[in-house]
Amino acid sequence: MKLARAIHFDESDMNVFHTPARTGEWCLSGGFEFSNWSDADLTGKARQAFTNGWLGLETFGRVTFIAVTQIEPAELDALIENLAQHFVNMYGAPSLNDAKTVAKDEVMQMVDMCDGQPPNTLMTVTRELTDSGVKESFRTIEPKDAGLDQFAIHGSVDEP
Repeated sequence: MKLARAIHFDESDMNVFHTPARTGEWCLSGGFEFSNWSDADLTGKARQAFTNGWLGLETFGRVTFIAVTQIEPAELDALIENLAQHFVNMYGAPSLNDAKTVAKDEVMQMVDMCDGQPPNTLMTVTRELTDSGVKESFRTIEPKDAGLDQFAIHGSVDEP
């Protein structure tokens, strides 16, 4: 089974999101956070999170890029539990059991999105507000194998 982890190529996420996700934490779209937003909510760092931020499942911070990788079933169960608790704490879900059903649906949607992707495939998300709500679009960037000609080799075979 596959899911995706936060990845940073530079420090920009630390500056553009109110709470940046930690490198390596498991992520999902997290579009549910914006379900009742309007144009008035789309300012500054909140706009950046809305426009292209994946949701980290430990910090509940945002990240621009994620990379697909293998996940163990026990890790998946812990993520569902953590997300369910977040739904209770942040959104007032009526019970942890009710929240687990929704959390599992959210996580499994991300598992389905990662299924069939090669390891290290990068993913981005783009959102826009429409008359019918939040529209999400996803893009994948497949990993390329590095050829030996991409590496500099220094030294001599004659040197000890």
